[in-house]
Amino acid sequence: MATPCPRCEVLPVTGNQASFCIEGQERLRWNFDAAYPRPCFYPFIGPSGRSLTRMGHPGAPNHDHHRSIWFAHEQVLGINFWSDETPARIRQKQWLVYQDGEDEAVMAVLLGWYDGHDPAELLEQELIAAVRPGENRETYLELQSTFRPRASVFEFGKTNFGFLAVRVAKNISEFFGGGRLQNSEGQIGEDAIFGKPARWLDYSGTTAVYEGASRRTLEEGVTYFDHPANPRYPSSWHVRRDGWMGAAPCLAEPMATTREKPLVLRYLLHGHSGMLSPQRAEQIAEQFGKTSPFAVKRAGVPNLEMEVVRV
Repeated sequence: MATPCPRCEVLPVTGNQASFCIEGQERLRWNFDAAYPRPCFYPFIGPSGRSLTRMGHPGAPNHDHHRSIWFAHEQVLGINFWSDETPARIRQKQWLVYQDGEDEAVMAVLLGWYDGHDPAELLEQELIAAVRPGENRETYLELQSTFRPRASVFEFGKTNFGFLAVRVAKNISEFFGGGRLQNSEGQIGEDAIFGKPARWLDYSGTTAVYEGASRRTLEEGVTYFDHPANPRYPSSWHVRRDGWMGAAPCLAEPMATTREKPLVLRYLLHGHSGMLSPQRAEQIAEQFGKTSPFAVKRAGVPNLEMEVVRV
């Protein structure tokens, strides 16, 4: 049955993009134009109304492959899907579902991973993204990826680059903005956190908000949660004080997957107000850990081919 004027919407827009809106205001945008080597999410709007993430490194022009929130991996059968300097590309093949609702807006798409030489894909990624509103204009972004290889057995190589990366805004980063990195184990800063296992990681800092001639500052940040069902949970982390963080399940050793039992990874990003509250992060982590995975299935009703459900 139709829901008139749903609170949460995902809207396809021009330029090969999809906009996630809550109460008519954009909170997140999916960018999948072929002009980029791989799709990304940008902006990811914080409670301040400004993006919590950034396109590119603030001080290193050779890091333009850092596009806000994105999926990639440095060692895919020895092929580098992380750098812009290789022919490897990730392309959206088709969208499956744009699903609106009172509690969340959900998108499901199929991505192909191509080595740049063989027109056949090495890997298919089914990506499901769900955006939910929180209190005080906070935003939750739940991401589920299913990686289905073309080969019967497939290996993601040893690397600290992959799978889900987040480049935070300059003002939130430790080096450029005086922000703070902290993980679920109470460790603070790059030196203490890099390579260590943790259930979640947070980057928080200060944002300036301008209202006419006045200027005020507020604190906000992003908490990145690993799901207990993910392989090698709790993941090791690749972090940098310049504003970068990513779960790195392949940091210590390769990870194999198969066509019959594909790799599924689930993560949650929480764009929150204020500096990190470890107690609140623990509550969210516990709630996230209890959620069941998504699935795309036939809707079975007229004019609606597919839908996303919890299983």
